[in-house]
Amino acid sequence: MTGFFIAFEGGDGAGKSTQVKLLATALQPKHEVVITREPGGSDVAEHIREVLLNPNHRIDGITEALLFAAARADHVSKVIRPALEQNNVVITDRFIDSSIAYQGVARGLGIKEVRDLNLMATNNLLPDLTIVLDVTADAGLARAQEPNRMENEGADFHEIVKDAFIELAKEAPHRYLVVSANQTREVIAETILQEVQKRLK
Repeated sequence: MTGFFIAFEGGDGAGKSTQVKLLATALQPKHEVVITREPGGSDVAEHIREVLLNPNHRIDGITEALLFAAARADHVSKVIRPALEQNNVVITDRFIDSSIAYQGVARGLGIKEVRDLNLMATNNLLPDLTIVLDVTADAGLARAQEPNRMENEGADFHEIVKDAFIELAKEAPHRYLVVSANQTREVIAETILQEVQKRLK
């Protein structure tokens, strides 16, 4: 593959969707950019998304992890890999680290177990750059207007998730950019763009 793969990660309400759009707009004059999201991004994965995020559904941690991995497998095979093979820049709102943080750490299923499951689902695909938007659980949840099933978890759960993302970034700093989400969206966008442009060169 010759494209460049970027994943945005962070707790709920960190502003990932906004920054995905701003980065894509900034890159599009010089690059073919594909924007996608998880869970979702492909037809099958979008149906799984409806199940996963429906606040009326009660889903245990193992089922949750398997559903996320299934959605990701379809997403990668039908959307992400084909776009990378066409030399596109692919920007996704969430990827494997979300499963590790939410199910592996916060649900207690184990980092290695969830990572291995998702590496199998994606045939070992990892982002070239993962951007972690760091926001406190309280600040992030306060931005949720219509909370989904995951956002309905308590602040303690989301604080564990937040810390998990930071720890993952520390494990492989060359693949991560951690940005405080407590800044203006313009400042955040400029910090991200500078790092991405440097890596694309």
